[in-house]
Amino acid sequence: AIALPPALFTGLLISLWIQKCIALVVFQNRIIYMPGMPPNSSLERIEDYQRQCRGVQWREEKICAQDGTHLFLCVASVDSCRDTEKPLRPVYVLYFQGNAGSTPPRLPDLSAILTLLQTSIPNARFTLICLSYRGYWKSSGRPHEAGLNTDAAAAYSWTLAHHSRSALHAQPPLVVLWGHSIGAAIASSLAARVFAAENSQPLPLKGLVLETPFVSARAMLAALYPQKWLPYKHLWPFLRNPLDTEKSLQIIAASGRGRLKVDIVQAARDELVPESQAEQLEEQCRRLNIDVMRTSVAGAFHNEASYKPQGRMAIVAAIENALGSL
Repeated sequence: AIALPPALFTGLLISLWIQKCIALVVFQNRIIYMPGMPPNSSLERIEDYQRQCRGVQWREEKICAQDGTHLFLCVASVDSCRDTEKPLRPVYVLYFQGNAGSTPPRLPDLSAILTLLQTSIPNARFTLICLSYRGYWKSSGRPHEAGLNTDAAAAYSWTLAHHSRSALHAQPPLVVLWGHSIGAAIASSLAARVFAAENSQPLPLKGLVLETPFVSARAMLAALYPQKWLPYKHLWPFLRNPLDTEKSLQIIAASGRGRLKVDIVQAARDELVPESQAEQLEEQCRRLNIDVMRTSVAGAFHNEASYKPQGRMAIVAAIENALGSL
């Protein structure tokens, strides 16, 4: 009788642990992807933010993923000044957002990046393409990693098709992928897919910008829950969303199809992703002989790296580094 209360209490704790573990596995897509945050994000409009976009004109494009999912893009182009008589070089930057919110509220800050590119790199037409994953903003479907990778491939294909129809189609396109947080994992996966494809054509993909990235979902579980008495880090075999940037880098290096320049932009005060994650990715790139640079944005939290002047300049420098001499 004396041992009964402690036994009941211990049993209750164990049952709560098991219940939470099951919930984390079953509802992982809803935990990882939050397209409905903040509320009414699907009702956002480009027009609501256009006046804050520094004269950059954004438009909607509707595309279809390979599995039939309808997706929306936000697209804008700017021309930089010319210092030669040569034609403008077409540069495409594909942006992959983090796990929450819709695209329109991001446009003013993305416009600031475009404006900086316009004044920093001459003789180029910069086109920034922002993908709204399935389930985000006005795109149909529900988010999960395999679906988001399919969406990224559709955005990349649309970019190349758009270039072939453009006035600058005679010039070879230059493509840079830029991903924030979860978007960094999606961008890395797309880069791996492009590099692993059997194609003898020259690769237009020149750079990969990873903003506040993490190594993988498994690594994040271990970093966030290092305590031995917490079971969460042991749930990785049940992950349906591995989000493994490290594996993508290995595929890129093993492809032997040219060199990809990787730039890591981390937030010095990141409250979500430990600093060690960016450091591990940098070390991984160096081991794989991938050109890599890492910048830490002072005073920036997880969602602020590209909003800070230092972060914006780091991203512009990363794109300039990827493009080399135009």
